[in-house]
Parts: sequence; C-alpha cells; structure tokens
Amino acid sequence: MGRNGQAYFVGAISAIGGFLFGYDTGVMSSVLEMEHWKSYFHNPGPTGVGVIVSLLTAGCFVGSLFAGWLADRFSRKRTIMTACVVFCLGAAIQCGSRNRAMLIVGRFIAGLGVGCLSMTVPVFQSEIAPAHIRGRLVSLQQWAITWGLLVAFWIDYGCHFIKSDASWRLPIGIQIVPAIILFAAMIFMPYSPRWLVDNDRVEEAHKVLARLRSGGDMNDAEVIEELEEIKEAVRIDRETAVRSYFELLRFPIRRRVILGVVIQILQQLTGINVIMYYASTIFKQSGLSGDNASLLAQGINGVVNMLATIPAILWIDRWGRRKTLMFGSLGCGLTYFIQAVATGATQNKTVNSDGSVDLNMPDGPSYLVIVMMYLFVISFAMTWGPIGWIYPSEIFPMRIRSKANSITTASNWLFNFIIGLVAPILIKKITWGLDLIFAIIMFAAIGIIYVFFPETKNRNLEDMEVIFTGSAWAYKDRKRIEEYDNGQHHNIDAKEGSV
Repeated sequence: MGRNGQAYFVGAISAIGGFLFGYDTGVMSSVLEMEHWKSYFHNPGPTGVGVIVSLLTAGCFVGSLFAGWLADRFSRKRTIMTACVVFCLGAAIQCGSRNRAMLIVGRFIAGLGVGCLSMTVPVFQSEIAPAHIRGRLVSLQQWAITWGLLVAFWIDYGCHFIKSDASWRLPIGIQIVPAIILFAAMIFMPYSPRWLVDNDRVEEAHKVLARLRSGGDMNDAEVIEELEEIKEAVRIDRETAVRSYFELLRFPIRRRVILGVVIQILQQLTGINVIMYYASTIFKQSGLSGDNASLLAQGINGVVNMLATIPAILWIDRWGRRKTLMFGSLGCGLTYFIQAVATGATQNKTVNSDGSVDLNMPDGPSYLVIVMMYLFVISFAMTWGPIGWIYPSEIFPMRIRSKANSITTASNWLFNFIIGLVAPILIKKITWGLDLIFAIIMFAAIGIIYVFFPETKNRNLEDMEVIFTGSAWAYKDRKRIEEYDNGQHHNIDAKEGSV
C-alpha cells in the first residue's frame, strides 16, 4: 500500500458504516420469511411488510438531510460517532419489540443513524483520499455494504433453525456489535484535513495530511503542495459560500446537484434493494420450495454480491465512471429483460390461502430466472453499487460538499423508501411486469449517463471546477477538457497501478 497505507486504513474503518446498512437490509430480508416472526407480528400482508421495511429508509431520508449540517458544524468524524449511538438505540428497540408499532419505531430510529452514516462516510473517505485512489477508497463503503448483506444472510440462515422468537431477535440484536466497534475505532481516527482547513485549523490539517500521505513527515513536498491547494480552494469557496440549501439550486452549482441527485435515484431504480429485501420471496415464487432452499439461495446471493464488488475496488480508478455505469446499465437491463420474458411466457400464477403467490414455472425457465438474478447482482456490484456513492462525494467544492451530499443522499433514501413500500405489492400483482419496468429504466440510463455525466476519475477534489464549468452536454464537452489537460500540468499522481 506504500505511502497510502494510512488512507486505506482510515477509509476501511469508516466503511463499517456501510456494513451497518448492508446488515440491516440483509437481516430483514430473511427475517420476513421466518415463521416465528410472522406469527409474533400476526402475519402482516404486503402493505404491512412494505411499511415495516420502508420505515428504516424513511429514517434514512431524514437522517441524511440532517447529516449535512451536522458534518459541517461538528465534523465528519463526530457525526459518524453520533450516528453509531442513534443506530444502537434503534437496533435495541427492534430487538426488544413487543408489538409491530415498537418494531416500526425502532427501524425509523435506526434509519436516522444509517442515513447519517450513508452521507457522511463517503464524504469523509473522499476528503482523506489522494485523487488517484479516491474511487477505490470510497468503493470500500459499497464493499462493506455487501459484507453486511453477506453476514446477515448466513446468520439468518443459522438462526432459522432456532424454534423460538430468538430466531429473529438474535440476528437483529447482533447488529449493535459493529456499531459499537465503529464508534470506538473512530475515536482514534483523524478529522478530515479539508474540514480542518475550512475551520481554520491549518496546522492540525497539516499533521493529518502528513499522517495520511507520508508517515508523519510534515516537510514532504507533496503534503505541503496538497495543503496549499486545499487552502486556496477553501479561500475561493468562501468568496461564494453557500449559506442556505436554496442556493444549491443556483448556477453554477445547480448542475452538479442535479447530477448527484439523478445518479442516486438511478442507483435505486436499478431495483437492487427489491432483490435484497425480497429475494427470499422472489426465489420462492420462481420455484425454490421450502424456507431452507430460498434462504440458502439468498446466502449464495450475498456471496456473489460481495465477490463481484472486488473488481470495482481494484480497478474503478482505471475504468472511469462513465463507461462503467453504461456497461452496468446494459448488464442490469439485459438480465431484467430476460427474466421478464422467461417469467411472462411460462408462468401459471396462483394465489395461496395465506396470500402468497406461486408462479408455477417449468424447471428450465425457473432456473434461468434465478441465474439472471445472480448475473444482475454481479452487474450492479461492479458498477452502480460503488459509483452511486463515489460520484456525488467527489464533484462538489468544500464549502457545499456536506449540504449538497445530504440532498443527493436523501434522494437515494427517498426512492429506496418508495420502492420498499410498493415492491411487495407489485411483486404479488404484476410479477414479471416489475422486471420489465426496471429493464426499461436501465436501458434509458445508458443514454442519460452518456449525454449528461462528465468523467471525474483521477481528478483532485479541488480540480472539479474545470470539469463542470463547460457545457451541460457532457459528450460534447470532452474536447474542451482534453485541451485543458494538454495545456496544464496537473498535480495528480496518475499511476494507475500504484497503491
């Protein structure tokens, strides 16, 4: 890892925040199918399940909005620690729930913590990272989410064999442990050097940069040069400081806010959380009989998701953002389309006495749908998963980064909430029609990315002004950026293979 070892370490510790979200998503996906959970909460129907699942994301929406102000006022580090405390409270309430209302309140409170973490962690990671590994470092957030999903799936699978309410209380309660670990570890992590400069703590920022870049050598030339760049960027930002959220809608920041919001919405419109929340239900519909089979298939799904994220971590700063997103959109769209055709052409839909739906598909098409689900997860994990967090965290200037990212992250959670609320109803009502809707959205996303989203790989955070001061039509603006690159000596270490 060389001189970037400390940056990797700090980024990896903060990424535990992503693990918390991934674990909660995964644990509820399987808990929803546990007989003791169903019995305890009186067999909630599709609407009831949608409310229980989506109240976490409603809390995430609120938490991410408040996180922007908290991160600016009290620092990224302290905001992460505060979010851990809130999350623990919510998880404890869920674990000890005596009725459905208590469960819903606990999920909303836990969501406040997760939403706060989901905004603050990528910003913190992007601000401690050198330009040439920033994508890789922020990708650790998504990889941690996949690890959370994976661990939750297999813990649920083991707890499924417990013949009491402990089968669902235990996996829900376990998530308190990583939250405590993150809180304790963050005590020893540095503040963001960019936040320190913005708060006139320049000497402390110098020490942090030296720790992150040169093993503590404050006389290192690259450390001094980066510090000067940050100071100059902060000076310029203060001259045009954003004092309210409404100013984010003014030129020239408006374009970046729109792009950040769109990419977060599109990440949710891939349908990934429909797969993650309701995979057990979908596997059962597709022909996997028995709870054990569907839970085992979901556990395998978690392994696929985690492993497929690794190539993005290693090579995202080489691939770039635009091409990777377009490739991912194509892959996701094709898998959805094949699922829709296979299901629509062969299903013989029946509704069971408990309200669940069986599609009664032949074995061949049934297995094809399951394989397509796995291929969809691979396509998402290598592309939209990490870049959905990377892109918004790197395109805004320092003075508005937290405010702007709170808006973009809140848009992610808003659509997560909507999709989580309506997905169980649509899965039951229109089955393959939902796959077709997601396929159309993904094919449209290819054009949206090509036309509007400029490339940002290997750029200093302070260098983004060059990228976003040209035409809003990104595909037309590439020549201007190439001319700028040819005429300037950027202070970027573009060694694509170095770590």
